Amino acid sequence: MPKFMIERQMPHAGQLSEKEMQTMAQQSSAVLQSMPDVHWIESYVTDDKVYCVYIAPDAEAIREHARRSGFPVNSVAAVRHVCDLATAEPTAQAA
Repeated sequence: MPKFMIERQMPHAGQLSEKEMQTMAQQSSAVLQSMPDVHWIESYVTDDKVYCVYIAPDAEAIREHARRSGFPVNSVAAVRHVCDLATAEPTAQAA
């Protein structure tokens, strides 16, 4: 199933308390119970945005989750590749 990166503009997101973050996570999880094909992997909170990683059948499923949860969705992008430090390592075939 495809992986997606979601951008949510949420002013002052970086100032949310642990309790507020927990409440938001619980709200999202409750909606996910009724959407078995949508899986929340993790989220990254910055000062004014939240970036979330989801696995879902398509971008519309992500938007539907957001509608039901009451969260904004400013963009949904399919993840095409993952690049990290391991990507820089020479492969056995190149040797």
